[in-house]
Amino acid sequence: MTIEWRYTIEQDLGILSVAGHLGQQAAHRFSGAVGWALARGEGPVIVDLTELRGWSTEGQLAIMDAARRLADAGRALELAAIPADGSLVPDPACPHITVHCDLPTALAAHRPHGAAASGQDDGAAHEGQQWRTTGWPAE
Repeated sequence: MTIEWRYTIEQDLGILSVAGHLGQQAAHRFSGAVGWALARGEGPVIVDLTELRGWSTEGQLAIMDAARRLADAGRALELAAIPADGSLVPDPACPHITVHCDLPTALAAHRPHGAAASGQDDGAAHEGQQWRTTGWPAE
């Protein structure tokens, strides 16, 4: 069992959406997706787990490794919509990982106050760019 992923640049952050089961077999693919995000974005990376069916200990370790890699690059990792079947096992050696209940809440935490109401646009050059695995459903 593996995962599919989609990486989108939104304003000054990246959204890495993951679908499937993040287990031992998918950890390498997830690591590659994080490398993709590191090479193509700036700011924090929100890992959207809305479509994730579950994760194993190895999957959680892959997330902690991603948090370390992003921290080494001066970026933060945040999680949105962790699977209901478990919570992230804390690792004191891991950088802090902010956990949001869902993706809209995570995005709202990064919007400047009043930006949504005013239609404010920061003119990000790459905003809206998107990459995904071939198995990710087309929209």
